[in-house]
Amino acid sequence: MALFLSTFVNRVDKKGRVSVPATFRAALAAQSFSGIVCYRSFTNACIEGCGMDFMERLSDGAQSFDAFSAEQEDLSALIFADARQLPWDPEGRIVLPEDILAHAGIADQVSFVGKGQTFQIWEPEAYKAVEAEIRARALQSRPTLPLRPKVTP
Repeated sequence: MALFLSTFVNRVDKKGRVSVPATFRAALAAQSFSGIVCYRSFTNACIEGCGMDFMERLSDGAQSFDAFSAEQEDLSALIFADARQLPWDPEGRIVLPEDILAHAGIADQVSFVGKGQTFQIWEPEAYKAVEAEIRARALQSRPTLPLRPKVTP
């Protein structure tokens, strides 16, 4: 699985089209769907983005809930029912639907924010504020990240 790294700011045109960063497109090149999958974040005023492979893994994980349980129903509505497959055009652009743009408060620019196996799309100034909060929390709590042992074939 490829990784989404770095932060890129791109313009949104009047039709809602925006160029997906070339490195993000390259990370998704091997997938059967030529585009990205997006849904409105239920934790932030942003758009969650990923490839179809990640959505399939989420679907597999949702099977751990009891069928028709409240948790399973909520996650299905928040993620799968809201998800949009957004194909890119020959120039590497996608069209962000109006309701998704409104959710994230996006008008004329977006920040594509790499999150490893996924990414987020933010209104750039909103992301700067959130990033400052994240960095302030990190300075206070000094989080650590365990590394998996390297597997050799």
